[in-house]
Amino acid sequence: MLTISPIPAFNDNYIWHLQRGGEHWVVDPGDAAPVVEALDGKPLDGILITHHHADHTGGIAALCKRYDCPVYGPGSIDGVTHPIAAGDSLSVLGMPTEVIDVPGHTLDHLALLLREPAEGSGAHIHLFCGDTLFAAGCGRLFEGTPAQMYASLGKLSALPPETRVYCAHEYTLANLKFAAAAEPGNNAVHNRIAEVEALRADNRPSLPSTVGEELATNPFLRCHVPAVARRAAECAGKENSDEVEVFASLRRWKDNF
Repeated sequence: MLTISPIPAFNDNYIWHLQRGGEHWVVDPGDAAPVVEALDGKPLDGILITHHHADHTGGIAALCKRYDCPVYGPGSIDGVTHPIAAGDSLSVLGMPTEVIDVPGHTLDHLALLLREPAEGSGAHIHLFCGDTLFAAGCGRLFEGTPAQMYASLGKLSALPPETRVYCAHEYTLANLKFAAAAEPGNNAVHNRIAEVEALRADNRPSLPSTVGEELATNPFLRCHVPAVARRAAECAGKENSDEVEVFASLRRWKDNF
């Protein structure tokens, strides 16, 4: 049975810890110390990296020195021993994992889609999306263009609605407050705010979410909704000609929200 647990790091990062059949992998270890503590003497069998930012890669060297484990990620990153790219497929804890190219936050950003066998037919689908798709939000555009990021989000939002979304930061409540401003009439957003406030008051993570939940409450996946487009235009001070322009206006607004 697969277990996925968040390892808190820094102020708001989550390093995802995957366990199955005595194997242990982690996703985006920006810091080695909390990983070593979570493993509590158990081995580390592999590392997955989504992009090059230090809060996702800073622990690679120390973990590899301690555990001598393979590192899968973009080939441009120091410490990656097994470069991966869009369209690749690999085995993680004995389960098929697809690599999706999602530039925007950074140009090298990848997402990883792990399919866990389920009883009967089908599978549980787990998406590790780094800083591309957040719960109720998306990453800043540090290197890519709005068109690239919107296309990347489109790939992720097209996944089955039951897909579990494991992003790398606990930004959910702040993102939902922006979502409420971007679409005030969306009752699903207001209900989700109450749910997340209760979780955080109990010091529990708001993640994972699901693709279906994001489609209902994430304004960056709702640029086609007239109410969202109108609010984006109001903040931009001009009409947006298409969904990419709506997205760009929302992202600029969020940057200063």
